[in-house]
Amino acid sequence: MKKTYLAAGLLLLCGISGLRAQVSLVNPVPHQVVRPASGAQLFTAPEEWKTNVGKTLLDTYAAAAIAEAAPRVSDKAAFTLTIGVKGDKNVKRYSKLIPAKAEGYYLKVDREGVVIAAADVRGAFYGVQSLLGMMREGKLETCEVKDFPDVRYRGVVEGFYGTPWTFDARMSQLDFYGRNKMNVYLYGPKDDPYHSVPNWRLPYPEKEAAQIKQLVDHAHKNGVIFYWAIHPGADIKWNNEDRDLLVKKFENMYDLGVRAFAVFFDDIAGEGTRAEKQAELLNYLDNNFVQKKKDVAPLVMCPTEYNKAWSNDAGGYLRTLGTQLNKDIEIMWTGNTVVHCIDKPSMEWINERIDRKAYIWWNYPVSDFVRDHLLLGPVYGNGLDIADDMSAFVSNPMEHAEASKVALYSVADYAWNMAAYDSLSSWERALRDILPSASAALQTFASYSSDLGPNGHGFRRDESPELQPLARQLEANPADKAGLKELMDRCVELRRSVDVLLGDKGNEALTNEMRPWLKQAKLLAEYGEAVCHIASGEDEKSFPQLYAQAKSLQEQMYILDLTENRNPYQPGIKVGTKVLSPLLNRIFAAAVTSYNKAHGTGYDTQVEYQPYSLESTVPQLAKQPVNGRGNEVAVSPSNEVITWPAGASLTVKMDKARTLTGMAFDLGTPKIASSFALEALVDGSWQKIGLLHYNETTTTVNTTDAISGMRATALRLTNTSGKELKVYFKNFRFTKTD
Repeated sequence: MKKTYLAAGLLLLCGISGLRAQVSLVNPVPHQVVRPASGAQLFTAPEEWKTNVGKTLLDTYAAAAIAEAAPRVSDKAAFTLTIGVKGDKNVKRYSKLIPAKAEGYYLKVDREGVVIAAADVRGAFYGVQSLLGMMREGKLETCEVKDFPDVRYRGVVEGFYGTPWTFDARMSQLDFYGRNKMNVYLYGPKDDPYHSVPNWRLPYPEKEAAQIKQLVDHAHKNGVIFYWAIHPGADIKWNNEDRDLLVKKFENMYDLGVRAFAVFFDDIAGEGTRAEKQAELLNYLDNNFVQKKKDVAPLVMCPTEYNKAWSNDAGGYLRTLGTQLNKDIEIMWTGNTVVHCIDKPSMEWINERIDRKAYIWWNYPVSDFVRDHLLLGPVYGNGLDIADDMSAFVSNPMEHAEASKVALYSVADYAWNMAAYDSLSSWERALRDILPSASAALQTFASYSSDLGPNGHGFRRDESPELQPLARQLEANPADKAGLKELMDRCVELRRSVDVLLGDKGNEALTNEMRPWLKQAKLLAEYGEAVCHIASGEDEKSFPQLYAQAKSLQEQMYILDLTENRNPYQPGIKVGTKVLSPLLNRIFAAAVTSYNKAHGTGYDTQVEYQPYSLESTVPQLAKQPVNGRGNEVAVSPSNEVITWPAGASLTVKMDKARTLTGMAFDLGTPKIASSFALEALVDGSWQKIGLLHYNETTTTVNTTDAISGMRATALRLTNTSGKELKVYFKNFRFTKTD
């Protein structure tokens, strides 16, 4: 029986002779590793070697990568790197060992040299990446590796709302994809005006066009297929003029070197959503552009009904695409909802309807609907038995490019080798890879920056799992001395980790992205230390000073939340909101209450107070968060098209009667005011408030002056049009005086 080790085996060998087995440094985890019967044999990587490159690889990006792998090339070196693809004479003797799968490779390492024999050029490139990963700490390991990807296309779709990545960030991302064996990058930032409205019909200006050409070239260097996506559905006209303009735009991008294209019809309403028209256009593009060019990758499309919750089976949208679209056109899918993990039943459901394997667009770690959070936790929740059910697995990341690499590292690991995937191990390796100079500090901070908080999609992640048993212990007894000591240690650890990260120069791009959240985490840690001192009761004489410190830190956290990261959607800075912050607040309230009772004092026990709540019979809005800041109350916007049923309403409730001073909302549609009724609950009865647009083109709906001075306990917005409406939910806010 062959000695084959997957993820668990790799980790078991890490401790041999105090050294980590070098294959454990390779990402993604290889499918098969065979070592000598005596176990791991590590040796120092040679300082020079000679190369024997197969004819097929000459003048390819794989050959260019070899130069990076070899520190110094010399024909007199005793150590030889032999690399080729199936059919090359120099690797003929290894041909039967090459996995019979696209991008597969065989890697052999011993003290005489290295052999990489691959199925194709990209497989050879991946063999080099595994060799580089193994050499990362200056060592090599005697072993044989047989490796290949589970999923044909693996990578990233830059498809989020918000600030697009910079050119430099994209270049860094492409290097990262190459190292981690991801082969697809789809360029589709929602806020690029030449990707979507208003300028999708127009060519890029000279500077932007030059940068895209550089990105295409850099992607090729890293074995990455650069897909350029267009998003025309918001205002497309189903006529020959728009069709020809789209083809012309593709031709422009082709001239820049683009050889892969996508068309997105997501998050739109109106004429652009017609399945038969989408299919007709895409088939035309496929037949008259993709197929004629001969060197263009399969066309990818994102449908309007891109998740199960939004799919109208009776309407037949997905089945129309399935039957009418050319079979080589890929169809993207996000799962059971917009933001959801993927499993076997959901894959079977969609594949049957689109008559092909779905191209998975996984909406994680994207944070464009929770922009006050960083998502740095482990990647988990997707099925480990679905590799054969999908054509691709691509992740939609955060607008924070460097921080997104924490999750993308594990996405690459998952899509390459599902059976061996271990989310916790992969996460820990990701942190070491992205910030080797301070990975322990990053892990501490990341453990408090994992959950999304309450959000409209209802998608949550675990946070601070190591703290949860302690939290339960202290909830039962907030004055437990041992528990408070442990909690104090956790807070000290967090504070010290933040200090390390703020001063670390190992990845300054990452530090700059995290800085506002690091500052908030430090305040939270200091607050925790003060709370633990108060709750311990060991020095009651210091209570007034400790109490003042804790209240000051509460205010500082509040001010930071009000002043940093002022995006218009979910502004603010949140850290530790699922476990640590609520725990500290409960302990603080209990400790101050206990002190007041014992000393007859009246210190304020209030910590966080949210006097507003939301109820809605519009399914897509039922989980939207609502927040009050000063005199303004706002419901969190949504990025997607909202299906608002006839008679359905959204209600914001208040804890007490408040004096209203103004109100406005934006449903992204002109002349929509007459389709809705706004009411205020005054003294137990609903009173209607007049609505108006200031002009015929604006989408913002304002109220008449009647709202000013009303004392209400709730506001309700209802669709009174008598029909289902497709709208956006860009803004809903009101002001009050108390």
